[in-house]
Amino acid sequence: MTAEALRHARYVVTENPVTLVAFTLFTLLVTAALFGPLLVPYDPLATNTLVALQPPSWDHWFGTDHLGRDVFSRVVVAARLDLAIAVSAVALSFVVGSVIGSIAGYYGGWADRIISRLVDTVMAFPLFVLAMGIVAAMGNTVENVVYATAIINLPFYARMARAEVNVRRNAGWVAAARLSGNSGARVLACHLFPNVLPPMMVQVSLNLGWAILNAAGLSFIGLGVTPPTPEWGIMVAEGANYIVSGQWWLALFPGLALMLAVFTFNLMGDGLRDLIDPQRRT
Repeated sequence: MTAEALRHARYVVTENPVTLVAFTLFTLLVTAALFGPLLVPYDPLATNTLVALQPPSWDHWFGTDHLGRDVFSRVVVAARLDLAIAVSAVALSFVVGSVIGSIAGYYGGWADRIISRLVDTVMAFPLFVLAMGIVAAMGNTVENVVYATAIINLPFYARMARAEVNVRRNAGWVAAARLSGNSGARVLACHLFPNVLPPMMVQVSLNLGWAILNAAGLSFIGLGVTPPTPEWGIMVAEGANYIVSGQWWLALFPGLALMLAVFTFNLMGDGLRDLIDPQRRT
C-alpha cells in the first residue's frame, strides 16, 4: 500500500467519528476472531458441573452455563466462527453476483434476460426460509450454511452491479476505452467495474451483518452449527431455556455480542465506500 493510499485511509477513518467508532469495533471483533482462543481465561469446551449456572463474578465475568462452561470464553471464541461464516458467504456472493450482474448490464440481450430471471427466482422466496430449505436439503454443516447464506445474498450484488454498469456503459469515457482498442471484457473489468465498486461496498457491509444474523438464526433453530461448538446463535438458543428461571446471563451476553457485530457492520458502510471511491482520492 502506497503512502498516498495510507494517508487517504487515515483521513477517511478519522474525519467522521461514526466511521472511527465502527472501525474501532471492527478491529476488536477481528482481534477476538484471530486471537480469541489465546486471550480467554478458560477452555470454552471444558465442563465443570460444580460451578454450573453461576452468575457473573470476578472468576467468570459473564457467568457459567448449565454445564459449567465459562460464558465469556465461549462468547469471545465464537467470534471466529461467526465472522468466518459471514465473510466467506459475503465474499462468495459478492464475487459471483457482481460478475454475473456486470455481464448482464454490459452486454444486455439474452444474457441479461436469463440472469435477471434467475435472480428474480431467488428473490421470489422469503430469504431466510430459502436458507432453511437449502441447509435442510444439503445437510447441517458449516459449509452448507455458508453456501445457503451466499445464495440468498447473491441477488443484491447482481442487481446492483447490473444497474450501475447499465447506467455507465454508454458513457463517453467507456466509448473512449473501446476506441482505444480495449476488448469488452477489459473495458468491463478495468474501466467500468472500479467505478461501480464504491456503492457496492455499502451493500457488502450491510450483508456482513445480515450474514451473521442468518447464521445465528439457523443455529438458533437447529439448522446451523451444532453443539458444543461455541456460536452466538446456539448460545442464545440454549440460554433462552433458562431466562424464566432467572439465569439471564446465558442469553444476554451472546445476544449483545451478536448485536454489536451487526451494529458495527451497519456503521462501516459509508467508510468502506469512501475508502474505495476514486473520487474521494482527489
